[in-house]
Amino acid sequence: MEKHMAVCPYCGAGCKLNLLVDDGMVIGAEGIDGVTNEGELCLKGLSGFDFINDTKILTPRILHPMIRREKGGELERVTWDEALDFTAQRLTEIKEKYGPDAIMLTGSSRGPGNEANFVMQKFTRACIGTNNIDNCARTCHGPSVIGLMDTVGSGAMSVSIPNLENADLIMLFGYNPSASHPIVARRIVKAKEKGAKIIVVDPRSIETARIADLYIQIKNGCNLAFMNAFANVIVSENMHDKAFIDAHTNGFDAWWETIKNYTPESVAEVCGCDPDDIRKAARMYATAPNSVIGWGMGVTQQRQGVKVVHTIAAIACVANQIGRDNAGLAPVRGQNNVQGSCDMGMWPSLLPGYQKVENPEMRAKFEKAWGLPAGTLPAEPGFKLTDLPHGVKEGKIRAFYNFGEDPLQTEPDSADMKETLENLDLLISQDIFMTQTTALADVVFPGTSWGEHDGVFSASDRTFQRFTAAVPPKGECKHDWQIFQELSTRMGYPMHYEDTEEIWNEVRELCPNFYGATYEKMAGTGHAQWPVPTLECPGTPTLYKNGQFNTADKKAILMAHDFVEPTELPDDAYPLVLCTVREVGHYSCRSMTGNCKVLSMLADEPGYVHINPADAEARNIRDEDLVWVSSRRGKVITRACLDERINKGAVYMTYQWWIGKCNDLTMHVTDPLSGTPEDKYSACEVHSIDDQVWAERHMQALYSALKDRLAAEAAPQNVAPAAEASAE
Repeated sequence: MEKHMAVCPYCGAGCKLNLLVDDGMVIGAEGIDGVTNEGELCLKGLSGFDFINDTKILTPRILHPMIRREKGGELERVTWDEALDFTAQRLTEIKEKYGPDAIMLTGSSRGPGNEANFVMQKFTRACIGTNNIDNCARTCHGPSVIGLMDTVGSGAMSVSIPNLENADLIMLFGYNPSASHPIVARRIVKAKEKGAKIIVVDPRSIETARIADLYIQIKNGCNLAFMNAFANVIVSENMHDKAFIDAHTNGFDAWWETIKNYTPESVAEVCGCDPDDIRKAARMYATAPNSVIGWGMGVTQQRQGVKVVHTIAAIACVANQIGRDNAGLAPVRGQNNVQGSCDMGMWPSLLPGYQKVENPEMRAKFEKAWGLPAGTLPAEPGFKLTDLPHGVKEGKIRAFYNFGEDPLQTEPDSADMKETLENLDLLISQDIFMTQTTALADVVFPGTSWGEHDGVFSASDRTFQRFTAAVPPKGECKHDWQIFQELSTRMGYPMHYEDTEEIWNEVRELCPNFYGATYEKMAGTGHAQWPVPTLECPGTPTLYKNGQFNTADKKAILMAHDFVEPTELPDDAYPLVLCTVREVGHYSCRSMTGNCKVLSMLADEPGYVHINPADAEARNIRDEDLVWVSSRRGKVITRACLDERINKGAVYMTYQWWIGKCNDLTMHVTDPLSGTPEDKYSACEVHSIDDQVWAERHMQALYSALKDRLAAEAAPQNVAPAAEASAE
């Protein structure tokens, strides 16, 4: 049996493991002593490996390139040469007719690695000539990136995950680590065992609330009002650090002009909590020797996500709870390489290494390195991923290159997204599985899965780690970076890399903060935590030491905003609040975890709507009943889970399920500062179904039909006889 070192592909914790291989099949996983996990793995880490083997439990892997020769035609299996020639011709035609900005691309945070994302953004900018490149951070932690860059200068965690357990206080705000990052939750439990105080602020009584010293149950959608009041207490009770504020921040007086209006009493009705609890939490946070605030998508997927991040950062600065090993800001990222996708420049306003596209010196540096004439790289930021629907409607976006994501499952208002994808002139989907998005594509490129390629991931806390291939590529699959470079070469901008290390060394040369992160330094369980500017630098677990922020004058910028209500409030027709959340045993669009034997047995379609027993009783709904959930966007069938930890007036659904798809219900309304969807707040209603036998049969019929359709798309009958012989 062979062992091959890897990094878990399922969240931003960055757990190291070995994949166990026997006779060319991945048969197991075991934890190794990585900096974050110290030999331990969660459920997904231990059991989420066998999708690599193409189990076909949920949906089959894509093993050969396919095209539709005409819009609406059948997918046809073709050779790589034909697929790449066809795609290059179509993209070139669109570029020549409508301009490069008519083409939109999105990177992948779900396993390809930093090198593949770097090559894709290089193809986007140097070959196509647009900044229309984005990644799934747009729909999750985009507000964290933007809000932190606005205030403290770097859009990342300021502390390391291992140091969480040494904090004196940890405050979790809109973040459920037990479901999202179980290994991070383990660090929080260890902190508690060492004497740390825990504060949880969340509408749901999440797992960590059970060990919290203070749990504050707030209303959905009140985040900014709560945080403004929290900040008000710190200053009103003279718990702010005046010396630190004067020496290391700008804008305190203007910030306080807004914050002073938000007393705990003034927000009590909006927040639905006792003003004394807000005071108690603020006192605990401000007076602890070292405090950390951790947040998740309960903060970011809101109408005022960026503004809440501004306020969180200001609170840390005003209280001087930042810039120490065990004190700072902890936005823990969701997908395993969403930090890395941002690091690599999969962002419409940022080149790799967070170098702004609007900076002429940065553009000139990349033009020289990439052999481009001066003035070639575009200076204007491109479209965001969430601009896609209206961009297509307005005729501004004609082609979309989807890399390793399933927006038809994961983006809000699925009906609108389906119409968007169908109305494109050209949809390219590069993935490892036949997803709902890929089934609509005009071009299908089969990439290699995690376990079949080498590379580097960035963990949530800025830690670079290497992973290695365990088995060779299946079928005719190519490495993602190879596909991009071959397509680029056909379109007139030649690229050729021999391996991922050559790509990574180019990244290092272009990004000063990454330069010291060599493959050698990351060998085995080694790691490099950026900024790591020199070969000798051991890495930087903690940002902003001694009050030195990554802004122009090294001072933090304090920013405050007034609270506004969510976009769509409950009413008589839709009296409940729908909030989307994560599933501990599944991941993203479920194409990976749904094809793992152990994980697929935990639960199956149509998933659950979690509802308070009082709300269920009022609707004559019993536990495990199939029910209808409806909103102004649509209606889905799902299963009811009566849960006393759910706050009254709200329901919670995970977005992994195909039939009980919560994104059939959510709105395509975004935070105007980040473009991130307001997934945490939509109005809905839940209806009972009298005939449960019919409901079970109906649900199963829907599920079987969808699985059968995707399986058929992945294996077209009209296979070209020469396909096998001519495959590269």
